[in-house]
Order: sequence, then C-alpha cells, then structure tokens
Amino acid sequence: MSVMPSSGSALEAGVLVVGAGPTGLVLACDLARQGVPFRLVDAAPQGFAGSRGKGLQPRTLEILEDLGVAGRALASGAPLPLMSSWRDGEMTAEWDMITRTGPTPDAPYGEPLMLPQWRTQEILRERLRELGGRVEFGTRLTAVTQDADGVTARLETADGPAAEVRAAWLVASDGGRSTVRSLLGTPFTGHTVDPDPMLVADVRLEGLPRTHWHTWRDHPSGMLALCPLSATDAFQLIAGFAAGEPDPSPDAVRALIAERTGLTAGAVDWSSVFRARAAMAERFREGRVFLAGDAAHVHSPAGAQGLNTGVQDAYNLGWKLGHVLRHGAPDALLDSYQAERLPVAAEVLGFSTRIHRGTGQAGSKLMGHRGREAHQLDLHYRTGPLSRETRTGLPEGALRAGDRAPDAPCATDGGQPVRLFDLFRGTHFTLLATGSAADALEDAAETAGPPVRAPRVTDTEGHVERAYGDGLFVVRPDGYVGLATEDVAEVREYVAGFGKG
Repeated sequence: MSVMPSSGSALEAGVLVVGAGPTGLVLACDLARQGVPFRLVDAAPQGFAGSRGKGLQPRTLEILEDLGVAGRALASGAPLPLMSSWRDGEMTAEWDMITRTGPTPDAPYGEPLMLPQWRTQEILRERLRELGGRVEFGTRLTAVTQDADGVTARLETADGPAAEVRAAWLVASDGGRSTVRSLLGTPFTGHTVDPDPMLVADVRLEGLPRTHWHTWRDHPSGMLALCPLSATDAFQLIAGFAAGEPDPSPDAVRALIAERTGLTAGAVDWSSVFRARAAMAERFREGRVFLAGDAAHVHSPAGAQGLNTGVQDAYNLGWKLGHVLRHGAPDALLDSYQAERLPVAAEVLGFSTRIHRGTGQAGSKLMGHRGREAHQLDLHYRTGPLSRETRTGLPEGALRAGDRAPDAPCATDGGQPVRLFDLFRGTHFTLLATGSAADALEDAAETAGPPVRAPRVTDTEGHVERAYGDGLFVVRPDGYVGLATEDVAEVREYVAGFGKG
C-alpha cells in the first residue's frame, strides 16, 4: 500500500466508490436509496461509450427491477437473436445459442436481455441522479491508506490541485487493471484462457438483416461475428485472430469486415483488442477497502458473466455497508462479503472458461450454447456465514437458506394482486410465513422488530407454498433467504445481528 500520512480530518463520506462502471453505479444507487453518504469517482472524462458487456442475465434484471429501472432496460433492449452462419454470401444455417424458458411464477425473466453496456450505464446514471447522486468524472485516485477509523484517498483532477478525502470505507470497482488493487498490493492471479487475440468493435453497415447474430466461421485467419445492437443502428463486431495482432483503427476494422464477409462497413464508433483471461484477487477485502467487479475477478466474455457478476457483487455489498453505517450493525457483517462472493466468483470463472474452451477455431467457441447456468438464478450462499437453515427432513430440491428467494403471485389482505418481488423491493428484510407456519407470522413479526417487514398475503394460486415449502423465512435486502426455520424465537435472534431498523 502506498504510504501517505493520515489527515485526521472528519469523514467526508461513508463510502468512497472508485470506478463508475455497472458495478460502481449499482452500488452507488443502492447506497443512495439507503441514505448513505458516498462519493463515486471515475478517472475517465465521461461515461463508457462501447457495447462491451451487452448481455444482461435474468438475475441482473431482477436486481435492476429492485432498483426501479428494469422497465427502462427492457424498453431499450431486445432478446438475443438467433445465430446464423454465412458462407460465400449466403446464410447456410441458424441456431439458438441460449436457453429460453419464458417468465414463470418464481422467475419473471426467462432469458438474457441484449443491451449495449453504454446504455446500461446510462440508465444507471439516470437512476443515480434521481436518487440524488452523481458521478465525478475526470477524478483519479492516486494514493490510498487506511487506519482504524477510515480510509484516506488522494484524488486528482485535470483542472485542480490534488485533494485528500476521508471515508469510512472504500470500494474499488475500477476494472481489471484496478489502481486501488495495485496500490493495496493484493495478489491477482489467473491464467490466459485463449492465447489468440480478439477484436471487438461497434460498427455501422448496411445490407445485413438485423434479425440474426451473424457469423462467418470458415476464414483461415479466424471467425468474425456481427450482432445487431438494440437501441442503435450499429452492430457489435467480434473477430478472432489465429495469427498476428489486431489493428483497432477504423480503416483496419473496415478492411477486416470486407475481407472476411464481403460487406462494406461505415463508421466505427468504438473498438478494442483483448485476450481472454481468467483471474481473481486473493482477497476481496483489505481492511476498510473492498474489491468488486473486474477489480476482484476478470472473466472470458463467453457466457456473458463478467458484468453480471460485478452487479451481484455490488448488490451483496451495498446493503451490508448500509446496515453498518446507518443501523449500527457490527463491522464483522462486512466479512460476509468475501465469504459469500469469492466462491461465487470462482465458480463463475470456471463456467466462463469452460464455455470459451469448447471446440472450434479461434473465437468461434464464444458462440457455443449456454443454458440455465448462465442465468445466475441458481447461485447461492448456502455455506455462507449469514445463512441459517434449521428445518429438518427437507426433500431434495427444496428451497434452503442461502438460496435466491423466488418470486410468486399472491394477494394482499385486501385482495389486491401483488408479487413477492413487490414486497421485497427496497432495503428492508422481509419475513414470510408459509404453509403450516403461516399462523405464526404475527408472533414472529412482533419478536423480529423494526428491521423486518412482515406482509400478510394470500397464496391465491399455491405458487408461494410450492416455491418455499413450510416455514418462516427471513429474506435479506438483496433477495436471498437468510433464515429458514420453524421456530419463532430464531427470527429475533437472527435479525438482531443486523442492527436496528
């Protein structure tokens, strides 16, 4: 860690968030709606302009719904199109790359949504402004140190002198080349998933239907794919290179498209070269500093997992910071962030790598089929320190503490239709009582106290009991089951660890 004397000044923010990509923006929105003072800084002069992480998985859409912006994402995005294969100027085959289940009572989003990353970030910035927050662009962190009371960071801008800021906690969401992680000296180890470089770009071209994600897989230099981007008239180009180094200049990108497809491209809005790599930080917490998103783990783009995993990092950490800073929860609650998210990140890295290393020539492996595992709905914290399952005799496949809390249609006491997700929305804990435990709801709610909301609902179609089974369930603010029990007394004991409401 860089050495810098502590200023000893009063805290200016509860949390300093470094990096305003999807991870940092989701965290900032969550902090803002909890009333946690924060600053969100980013070294770039403006928001990211490329399409890079264009696939939003169903679990991410659920998080965006909780933050109040799923409707905006759906209005701007589109389902992933069918794939197509081209040869000698003709479409020769088509197939579906993803599993599409459609909405179900327990999961309202049955397939990924395609939305360019720049638009996802734009939507999140809009929401952040509505919540009273903003991004400080052109603000670079150059040094950081910490003591028992907080973190001191040096921030530099292009048009002013360097300044120090004091915060209780710092979250690094500043990407795979994280400055914060480097200053901390946190080991970041991994391996190259594919030695062949790839080029990704956003291009304008005519004469290609926007009905498919088009691929040319037979060129000796490598595959090329063109995917129509929703909310634009552009296509995202992905090209593999079996030999040589890609040239990301506009003229070279246009020449590449002409050579491999015979098409004529126009403007090139954005381009980048990368090599697929999988790596993870040895620790996600260093004292008062947390690593999230690509600063904590980087993935192959196969399976569209990187952006989505970073969003879940933020969603896991945000409510915990809020409960420590606003509700008097012990700092030890924050230890659960690494305990829960590091194993998940390792699992997702393995999944992305397996997809990428499927059979096929350079780059074409990215087009392989991916099923429900990619949706991130089944990732869980069953072995985490906040999950407590005390029921016995559960059948195989039963919902358990640590699992994502399913959605379900039901009705209020007044007979108004409502979904469980409507009741979960926000920053509170929710107590559900189902099946034979339903009569214990009022007693459990009284013993739980203010941090928990205990709505009384009618299971009009039986979907709640089918999803949850019998028991008392405390659902965390991030939509995971924390406690599953049949004992009213255990509700009070569990909730007491998260401070006062």
